[in-house]
Amino acid sequence: MTQHHNLINGEWTAADSYCPNTNPSDLSDVIGEYAQGGAEDVQAAVAAAAAAFPVWSTSGIQARSDALDKIGTEILARKAELGELLAREEGKTLPEAIGEVGRAGQIFKFFAGECLRLTGETVPSVRPGIGVEITREPIGVVGLITPWNFPIAIPAWKIAPALANGCCVVLKPADLVPGSAWALADIIHRSGIPAGVFNLVMGRGRVIGEALVNHADVAAISFTGSTGVGRGIAEACVKSGKKVQLEMGGKNPQIVLDDADLNQAVELSAQSGFYSSGQRCTASSRLIVTDRIYPAFIEALQARMAQIKVGDARAAGTDMGPVVSQAQLEQDLSYVEIAKAEGARLAAGGARVACHTGSGKDGFYMAPTLFVDTEAGMRINREEVFGPVASVIRVKDYEEALAMANDTPFGLSAGIATTSLKHATHFKRHSQAGMVMVNLPTAGVDYHVPFGGRKGSSYGPREQGRYAQEFYTTVKTAYTLA
Repeated sequence: MTQHHNLINGEWTAADSYCPNTNPSDLSDVIGEYAQGGAEDVQAAVAAAAAAFPVWSTSGIQARSDALDKIGTEILARKAELGELLAREEGKTLPEAIGEVGRAGQIFKFFAGECLRLTGETVPSVRPGIGVEITREPIGVVGLITPWNFPIAIPAWKIAPALANGCCVVLKPADLVPGSAWALADIIHRSGIPAGVFNLVMGRGRVIGEALVNHADVAAISFTGSTGVGRGIAEACVKSGKKVQLEMGGKNPQIVLDDADLNQAVELSAQSGFYSSGQRCTASSRLIVTDRIYPAFIEALQARMAQIKVGDARAAGTDMGPVVSQAQLEQDLSYVEIAKAEGARLAAGGARVACHTGSGKDGFYMAPTLFVDTEAGMRINREEVFGPVASVIRVKDYEEALAMANDTPFGLSAGIATTSLKHATHFKRHSQAGMVMVNLPTAGVDYHVPFGGRKGSSYGPREQGRYAQEFYTTVKTAYTLA
């Protein structure tokens, strides 16, 4: 069994223990063993990053750009291979996995260009004979803590802007999916970036994450994950004066109005709710449907769900892979029982299923699940399940649908299916979400524009695109007497 080490100060560094990385589509398939680092590994990685920062933060922008472009080029060239690894360890289908890898490559390419577009301002002073320059400088060593549901794209959209803006990095990937992060680290390691600029420390969140958050030499923490963990990180960062960026939960609404194109509304709801096994923070788990279209929508969505083939993520014909782990499967099934107990009507799914290919592989397979005739106050409509489970709420009109959509502690993504320009325009302005989709799935965003939400979904500056600079830099104002 191949052991995969941590990357610290430009060297692959052995750990005291290793953990197997198991394929959720086939529990007999172990991908490899990955390092379980400790607090001492974080200390070494942060020390290396801090030592590398003075040179990297003031280095030539062309060298940074060339390195990021080289990383992006290799990722794209190995898209099929890396997609195979991603599908194997995380469970999203092979086409989805290859698409995610492609996105990671494009992110590095984008920020290779951003290295050459670092700008500032020169403004006149209110005092004669004095000039004022406003510039941005890299914030320092950043700790990046990433989740399991996008094991290469989310590390990429944190690492690339950090490096582009002159920061040094310690990455802690999710313990469930270390393979994609290790492969990305290997590519970065061979890109020509100096030792210590990028470091990878794998291991348990309670060990590695806490050590990063509490380290005095880490200037900022960017975290994507659960709301509870995120709030704890925010509290610790505020106490120590660290800059913090959080992407957390979602309970994303998808409104379907009476005037919607039925086939389009059904397809975007199915894609948002069940593709990637519903394991996307932007997934639509609340379908808010108006009266007249409600019966036809439910019937058509049930028929569409019956076509979804659940099975091995890498097998041809699979539409939905397994959920990521036994714990996640148990959580998803527990919400099915909670919804039933609260009076929701199960219209489809709700149980573990066998692989559609009939291969006999033992995996964490769950049928896409739909509850209808639900009430807004039910837990199924208030709490994030993070699985292939959606619920439908019936409302009388657009105004009630909008109020229902906004009635949530979260605010990441929200969608509306309608042919009414009036309602679409009003929804874009009045939806309390960071991202709004009109006649599109709520899951699915571009790599060159900002990503993030409102309320309990996000905290701090936006990720991705040019807006990422806000987190990874600090502003300096310099005055010069002419």
